[in-house]
Amino acid sequence: MTVQQRQCDVLIIGSGGAALCAALRVAVGGLSVLVLEKSAWLGGTTAMSGGATWVPANHHARAAGLADSAQQALDYLRAAAPDGWQSTEDELWQAMTQQAASMLAFIEQHSALRFALTGESDPLWPLAGAVQQGRMLAPLPLHPRRRWRLRPTPLPRLFTYHELLSSDLWHQPVRTYLRHLPQLLRRQWRGELTKGAALVAGLLDACQAAGCELITEAAAERLLMSSSHQVSGARYLHQGRTIEVTARCGVVIASGGFEWDQQRRSQHFPGPYDFIASPRENSGDGQRMAEAAGAQLAHMDQAAISGGIPARHNQPWSGLSIFFHYEPNAILVNRHGQRFTNEFVFNMGAELDARDDQGQPRHLPVWLISDVHLLRRAPLLNYYRWRSPGWIRQAATLAQLEQQLALPDGALQASVARFNQGCARGLDVDFSRHLSAAHGKADRRLQGGLAPICHAPFIAIPFNRTFLATKGGPRTDACGNVLHRDGQPLAGLYCAGAAMANPIGSKAVGAGTTLGPNLTWGYICGTSLLARHQALTQEPTLCTA
Repeated sequence: MTVQQRQCDVLIIGSGGAALCAALRVAVGGLSVLVLEKSAWLGGTTAMSGGATWVPANHHARAAGLADSAQQALDYLRAAAPDGWQSTEDELWQAMTQQAASMLAFIEQHSALRFALTGESDPLWPLAGAVQQGRMLAPLPLHPRRRWRLRPTPLPRLFTYHELLSSDLWHQPVRTYLRHLPQLLRRQWRGELTKGAALVAGLLDACQAAGCELITEAAAERLLMSSSHQVSGARYLHQGRTIEVTARCGVVIASGGFEWDQQRRSQHFPGPYDFIASPRENSGDGQRMAEAAGAQLAHMDQAAISGGIPARHNQPWSGLSIFFHYEPNAILVNRHGQRFTNEFVFNMGAELDARDDQGQPRHLPVWLISDVHLLRRAPLLNYYRWRSPGWIRQAATLAQLEQQLALPDGALQASVARFNQGCARGLDVDFSRHLSAAHGKADRRLQGGLAPICHAPFIAIPFNRTFLATKGGPRTDACGNVLHRDGQPLAGLYCAGAAMANPIGSKAVGAGTTLGPNLTWGYICGTSLLARHQALTQEPTLCTA
C-alpha cells in the first residue's frame, strides 16, 4: 500500500466550534493548519446547535454595565460541581474562566461574527457566583463569504436564538412565523445564517482567510508516534488514499463525542435510550486514537442528555433534542410508576441518567404522563405524533395506560392522583415545582405552573435519554495537552470540545455551557500550540492558558 506523505504545523481533527476556534487561533499566529473533517459536511454538532454560548466576564456584559469576573465564574463552577470534582478539575476551571472572555474577543476581532447578550440568568441562581444576566450570548445573523457545505439540522435556521427565546414557536408555530415573516424572508433572500450555522460559517470564513486548509471526507485512523510520549502527526484516509501528515507543532483532537459507538455507549450508559441527536460521525474516533496512543480517558459516563422526539427516517441523526416537558399538566414517572424529580429542574439529563450503587439506571425507563390538553396546547407535538405512529401511547383511563406501559398495578394512578391533589392547592408537595420557573423568565418558550391531569384520553410519551453529545475522552491539563496514563503529558497532542474529558460534565451550569467552554478549550489549545511553536524554534515559553 502506497502511503502519501505531507506536512503542516498543526493538524486539527474535526470541524466543529472547538476545532475551528483552535485552527483560527494558530493560523492567525502564522502557523500552517490542516483541518480534517470525517464527513462531507462541515461544522459537526455545533452547526446543528442553537448557538447558545456561555462566556463569563465577556466584553458585551462589561459594555452593558453588568458586573462579572473570572473569579466569580470560578466560584459558580465550584459551587455547581459534583462532589469530588474540584480536586481534579479546578485547574481546568481556572484556565477556562480566565480565557473565555479573551476567546470571545478574539473571535470577534478576527472574523465577521458578532454576538449579543440574551436576557438569561445563570439557571442555578442560588449558588455562589451566579449572575442574573451577562454570561449568555448567541451569534447574530451572518452572511457568509461563501456557501459552505454545513452540517444540516432539523431545526429552522432562519430564527435567531434571541428570537426563539422571545417567541413561542413550540405552542404557536403559525403565529410565530407570521409575526417574524418579513425578517425571515429578508434573511432567506440575503442568504443569512443564524444560531450554530452562523457561528460555524463565520469561523470557516475566518479560517480560510487566515490560510487554513480544510479537507472533508477525510477519516483520521491513528496517531503517529515518534516516541512513547510524543505525537508527531496522524494517518487518514481520503478518496481511497492513505495519507500520513507530520504535524511539526502538534495535533488537536476535536472530533466530537462517542455516542454513536454502540459498544462504548452501552458500556458507559447502560439501559434504554430513545434517540441520538448528533451526527452519526460522532463515533468516538478521537477517543480511540488517543487511547491507543496511551492517553488517560476520564468522564466517560458524562454526557449532554435531554428528552427528545423522533426524527424523519433516513436522517443522519435518530432524534431531535426538544424540551417538551415544561408543561403544567405533565409529570415524569419512572419504571415503578412514581414521580422522581421536579420536571422543571435545569439538569434534567443528570436526573434521567441517575445510577444506583452498581452503576445501573435508577429510574429508566421513564415516561412523560399527560392528557389530551397537552396535545391541544402543543400542536407541534401532534405533528410529530402523526409523523411517527406508535411513539405516543394513549388510553381512555389511567388504569389502561398503566397496563400498556407494564407499570405496577395502581402506581401510576396513585402518582397522578397525588399530583392532582397538589394542583388543587397550587402546590407540588413532593418536589416544590410550584417554586420553579423552568429556564427563567427570559425564555418564553417554556411553560410553568401546575394543572391537573384529568382529561381523557391520557397519554404517555417515552422520556428516556436522548444524547446530544458525550463528554468523556482524553484527560488534559490546563493547557489542553493530553495526559498519558502515567500522568505525564503526551507531547504534541491536544484535545478540545466534546472529545475531551469535559471538566464540567453532565451537570451544565447554563444553556450554553457546552458550546462556550468548547470554544474556549479550542482557543486554549491554539494558544498552547503557539507557545509550543515558540519553544521549538526559539527560547522555551511557559503555557499562557
